[in-house]
Amino acid sequence: MKAQKPSLPKGTRDFGPEVMTKRNFILDTIKATFQKYGFAPLETPSIEKLSVLTGKYGEEGDQLIFKILNSGDFLNKVSQEDIEKGYKHLTPKISEKALRYDLTVPFARFVVMNRDKLAFPFKRYQIQPVWRGDRPQKGRYREFYQCDADVVGTDSLICEAEIILMINEALPNLGIEDFDLKINNRKVLTGIAQLIGEEDRITDICVAIDKLDKIGKDGVINELENRGLTQEAILKLDPFFSINGDIVTKLKQLRKIFENTAPAGLAGLDEIEQVVKYVELISQQTNVEQNFHLDFDITLARGLSYYTGAIFEVKANNVQIGSISGGGRYDNLTGTFGMDGVSGVGFSFGVDRIYDVMEELNLFPANTNASVQAMFTNFGEKEAAYVLPLLNRFRAAGISCEIYPDAAKFKKQFNYANRKNIPFVIVAGDEEMKVGKLALKTMETGEQAILEVDEVIDQIKSQQTSLV
Repeated sequence: MKAQKPSLPKGTRDFGPEVMTKRNFILDTIKATFQKYGFAPLETPSIEKLSVLTGKYGEEGDQLIFKILNSGDFLNKVSQEDIEKGYKHLTPKISEKALRYDLTVPFARFVVMNRDKLAFPFKRYQIQPVWRGDRPQKGRYREFYQCDADVVGTDSLICEAEIILMINEALPNLGIEDFDLKINNRKVLTGIAQLIGEEDRITDICVAIDKLDKIGKDGVINELENRGLTQEAILKLDPFFSINGDIVTKLKQLRKIFENTAPAGLAGLDEIEQVVKYVELISQQTNVEQNFHLDFDITLARGLSYYTGAIFEVKANNVQIGSISGGGRYDNLTGTFGMDGVSGVGFSFGVDRIYDVMEELNLFPANTNASVQAMFTNFGEKEAAYVLPLLNRFRAAGISCEIYPDAAKFKKQFNYANRKNIPFVIVAGDEEMKVGKLALKTMETGEQAILEVDEVIDQIKSQQTSLV
């Protein structure tokens, strides 16, 4: 039989050891932050009932759901009439299950199914792959990870404040210091529409002003004209184009504009001001540094149809990559499953984009590529018998290590260590065994020293710490 050439489905990827160690560094850092703020881990199945997912993402989203054919003779109950009625009618007859499209809908399903067992407010984080039948392109995959944290069952704005603090903690811990964290509120956007007398046109208005930083004031005005807004309404938007300054100054300017004309806008400003106060209170005894990231942006309108309160977005500077984190407040997360009135707020880190940012800016710690810290050489039975008892001693000291399994020449073993990015090689030959010591070679510098066993352990641990 002819050998088959191996390949991957388009839009999927293998992650080799070097990439996985870097991804794990990102995920472990984010997990530690989530857990520090009281979020509990959750996992849901990769497969959901198709009926659970359908109708939650809009018509376009429904088309991107990966359906799974029923087992066995999936055409058994299908008639010619079913086929003629088209795929929308046919799909439920041949597919009852699908791959998870996102983490939010499965989370809502879980909350409803377990409402009697959960303590509300319920705080969970979830890091799992999702699948979408999208057209693969750079930065867009059919299988990718989402990294979500949500609090449901409370309207408290303390939750928004803690999200801001988590973002300001997790990203610098990853080495991403230069980023913009912007906040807005759906009520502020509604207030803008109220002010100009076009509340029913809020989507058109927000889609246009969301492009302000890309197309400028004139471009926004042209787009609003093309969308059918009157000159009178567009002129009323003029004060919004001149809002600037720090977050406190912007809020004051906007409050003056909204005064007596936009009650929804004033309510949104009240919420943002309260979030800022909570951030300041929580940070009082932690000496938040001057580079704390938070700004108010009235043009931020992501997820307009989904969010009902606060809206967040984070972008890293000095890289041509989209947002690396985002989220917001939503009402009635579980309403679609018959459990009304459950408000929540959540956000997500874009693991793949964060990885790309860190790669481009060379932010991964120097030792991230090394899954093994030290390798013992093996030149034969006698030498192996000398070092084998030391493996557990090094591992007990917190050093990941291995022995080259076969007796081989120096060059072959050192080439192996180089290919695996192992930073230290421990040599035990005749000379070392005579004096009961070990030779420690630092691969990056080529330096080598004859040391006692405990000295080798101490030196590896101290050098590894300095590389972080």
